[in-house]
Amino acid sequence: MKLLKVVVVALLLSSCAGVPEGVVPVSGFELDRYLGKWHEIARLDHRYERGLEQVTATYSMADNGSVVALNRGFSTKKKEWKEAKGKAVFSATSDIGDFNVSFFGPFYGSYVIFELDKENYQYAFVTGNKHTLWLLSRTPYVSEEIKERFLQQVEALGYNTEKLIFTTQK
Repeated sequence: MKLLKVVVVALLLSSCAGVPEGVVPVSGFELDRYLGKWHEIARLDHRYERGLEQVTATYSMADNGSVVALNRGFSTKKKEWKEAKGKAVFSATSDIGDFNVSFFGPFYGSYVIFELDKENYQYAFVTGNKHTLWLLSRTPYVSEEIKERFLQQVEALGYNTEKLIFTTQK
């Protein structure tokens, strides 16, 4: 019975992985340029970030060639910083912005960069599934033009833009 529960949970989690229909990962991706600190500008709510402000994600290389993901945010309820550390590996080739990310042991989810400022790597649109979505920026704020482009693209992909949370940054 225990094994059946583990299999069911694994199947449910794996169904959350994968690229949502219509999402195409960026090509010509350069990991070295993507590494570093990103500020969360907007997201769809999910339990791991609920109630967090000043959210950032910092990516660095691990000795084994994977990417270390350190997510950090301030809990307005508990008045303390929360952190989660995970790892990411390329889903396919290193020039495609498509990763498998794990924060919880052997369970991986998708991390797909579907738009990126390829000239300066200053903003990125990222998803994992129909319930995860982020607008990231190297700075705590983006222009209205970038926000509008993000909203138009994600609405065209079927995301409910009314459920987006625009993260408070300081």
